[in-house]
Amino acid sequence: MTNETSMHAKPPYGMIAILFIGAFVALLNETLLNVALPSIMADFAVDETDVQWLSTGYMLINGILIPASAFFIQRFSDKKLFITAMSLFTLGTFLASVAPEFWVLLLARMIQASGSAIMMPLLMNVMLAAFPVEKRGAAMGSFGIVMITAPAIGPTLSGWLVEHYSWRMLFDVVLPIALLTLVISIFKLKDVTGQRSIKLDILSLILSSIGFGGLLYGFSNAGDRGWDDPVVYGTIIAGAIGLILFIIRQLKMDEPMLEFRIYKYPMFALSSAIAIVIAVAMFSAMILMPIYVQTIRGISPIDSGLLMLPGAIVMGIMSPITGRLFDKYGARALAVIGLTITVVTSYFFSKISMDTAYSTLVLLYTFRMFGMSMVMMPVMTNGLNQLPAINNPHGTAMNNTLQQVSGAIGSALLVSVMNNRRDDKIEDLLANGAGNVEAGAQQAGSIPLDVLHEGMLAGINFSFFVSTLIACLALILALFIKRVKPPHQQDAETKVEDKKIAVE
Repeated sequence: MTNETSMHAKPPYGMIAILFIGAFVALLNETLLNVALPSIMADFAVDETDVQWLSTGYMLINGILIPASAFFIQRFSDKKLFITAMSLFTLGTFLASVAPEFWVLLLARMIQASGSAIMMPLLMNVMLAAFPVEKRGAAMGSFGIVMITAPAIGPTLSGWLVEHYSWRMLFDVVLPIALLTLVISIFKLKDVTGQRSIKLDILSLILSSIGFGGLLYGFSNAGDRGWDDPVVYGTIIAGAIGLILFIIRQLKMDEPMLEFRIYKYPMFALSSAIAIVIAVAMFSAMILMPIYVQTIRGISPIDSGLLMLPGAIVMGIMSPITGRLFDKYGARALAVIGLTITVVTSYFFSKISMDTAYSTLVLLYTFRMFGMSMVMMPVMTNGLNQLPAINNPHGTAMNNTLQQVSGAIGSALLVSVMNNRRDDKIEDLLANGAGNVEAGAQQAGSIPLDVLHEGMLAGINFSFFVSTLIACLALILALFIKRVKPPHQQDAETKVEDKKIAVE
């Protein structure tokens, strides 16, 4: 019996549980801090530009290290890699909790990010190795609970903690869980995937950092600074050039840091395209809803987070169910149904008004998340199923990297669409003499508050309409999904069939 067969006969559930917890706290931590940024600004006397680096820096480290995760996963044992990643994350969490100065907090966030960047690709790779193709849907569905629920719960939990305690409590809550996971992993973790004696190409790492780091930084700042800002278009151009050079170098190498030749497998290429489109569409609600409910409607941050909580719970419940349905029926039926729901709910969001009921917003958002729960993991798993086992680390690294980049691009695109539509609407309203300047107690030359809110609503509605069109594109692509198996398994099954024919 081969190692692979043995592993498939009895997957390492204990090890996967440890990896699940590590990935959960890492992902939860990624979204915890956003609500607390105003409190941190007040404590350390820093402005919006400085404090935003707590999120931007975290994202950049992820964007730089995730592409390199394919090398780390192949070169080092699962146990050593996870312990190293969890140690860095735990150290960063502790430093953030006790940070006496802002620069210490920023350094702590980057140390956290250097650990969390490895956890998600490592977990996905272990699960691909531990389960046979026909059972991967259920396994990856369970993984979807971590991937989807943790970031969605983050804002709600953060809002409640910041309202009742100091922002440091955000790290105090995570620290004991991270520390316990680290201790357990030292004694209980074992190696599942094999290692290969490969060397890290330093030039590839530099080009990857410039490429993905430049794109992430440029697009993440486009919404605030505007597309005509030299920092924005300069870093995007540098990132694009770096990425092109990185791809060219990888295609010329026998042992690339990140294997781009996996795109010769059509279902993996299709799953990547759909995942990019979905990530752009999904970010619309995550960004636009808080702006709508807090800025326009005046709903508190914690109630804003609670609005999104049922959707997160539904996604968490649906992930394992969707995984089992994927094993039975494949990805296409699930993706088509899920994306149809996403398209319809996104269109309804483009019609929200100043007095749309809170309960209506909750229902719409929950149904939208229900639709998306049927898409992301089945489509991603179907694409990974077509790859040979040796390319699994590259497939997981590629998917995680694309999610980071497409999320930043989607955010920039939708915020820009919203701002442009808002400005046009405000200009039209002011030209037609709209707005109650006296009631709004506005200063001379400023925009009346009711006009500003109406303009923002028009921008949000139009952004959701653009998101609807983007989701329609994903729906069209989903019609071309086919159920696949890894090449080696297809070859083995073909030989069995040939033998049967020969005997007959």
